[in-house]
Amino acid sequence: MSRVQTLTITPDDADQRLDRWFRRLFPHVSQGRIEKMCRKGEIRIDGGRVKPATRLATGQAVRVPPLPDPDDVQAKPKPRPTVSDADAKLIQSCVIYRDDHVIALNKPSGLPTQGGSKQTRHVDGMAEALRFGLDEKPRLVHRLDKDTSGILLLARTRKVASALTKAFRSRDTRKIYWAAVAGAPLPRMGTIRYGLVKAPGHGAKGEAEKMLCVHPDEVGNTPDAKHAMTDYAVLSALGTRTAWVALVPITGRTHQLRAHMAELGHPIIGDGKYGGSGQENLGDGWGAQLGGEISRKLHLHARSLSLPHPVTGATLHLTAPLAEHMERTWDTLGWVPTDVPEDPFEDTP
Repeated sequence: MSRVQTLTITPDDADQRLDRWFRRLFPHVSQGRIEKMCRKGEIRIDGGRVKPATRLATGQAVRVPPLPDPDDVQAKPKPRPTVSDADAKLIQSCVIYRDDHVIALNKPSGLPTQGGSKQTRHVDGMAEALRFGLDEKPRLVHRLDKDTSGILLLARTRKVASALTKAFRSRDTRKIYWAAVAGAPLPRMGTIRYGLVKAPGHGAKGEAEKMLCVHPDEVGNTPDAKHAMTDYAVLSALGTRTAWVALVPITGRTHQLRAHMAELGHPIIGDGKYGGSGQENLGDGWGAQLGGEISRKLHLHARSLSLPHPVTGATLHLTAPLAEHMERTWDTLGWVPTDVPEDPFEDTP
């Protein structure tokens, strides 16, 4: 049994959860034991009681109580999750940028970012195949919906993950999405400011929950509603039937782009949740179906991402080719990606 220790948090250890830091230093101590020591006040920070999820800060003094010797704890080593050869080949083929610090993927439509209800095959699990020589798998720092394709960024170290998470929280990033929508929005460029609130789904686990739009003036009076803002620009239109739009989420709410475009009266093609899967688009601007194969998948793609590199500080600009189903739609409608500016909002006031 060890003695009481007092450890000082270094800059490299800052901004991570107490329990994760503890497990890295003392891997023979279980999560349950850490939680119990926190409840009993045996683990303290600067003399105060803490919770396992408490975030650490540089210079803090952590009291570590007496711990059992590693040799006295017969803990079985946790096996490293395995990834099938097929999944490893798939996720590695999605890499569009890689350096010593970050990896960028062009996530396929239909592949979840993380596991969840009935989701056992996802990017987070496949990331085991993206170590490329490092001891740890890369970490997710943001998410894309299962049916949204495009740029997904991963950090190759914990320190880089912390820096990227801060960049996303501070909006020090520029994300541009491409979508095919029902009808042609007017005006051709604008900002959607409807707030969003989660509506409960049905079933024991809240299946089919979705976001509802709230008028900006009513957000403050609506429990749990949050302000949301999306810039949009029409890049090309096929009469009043459908349009190619660029979307910039100024805020980052769940299903924000999908809910906002539906509220505008121009749901994203293939969006059964917000566009009405049974509503055929007859050219009046509503309905998420164009007919045939085009209606079967969501037409929303994270096209580009710009942000300061977390280590060098240089601007990192990433672009992801369209998903296969969207590429076929673009070919069918005569839309050419190289015909439009990378950022159609650049010259706007």
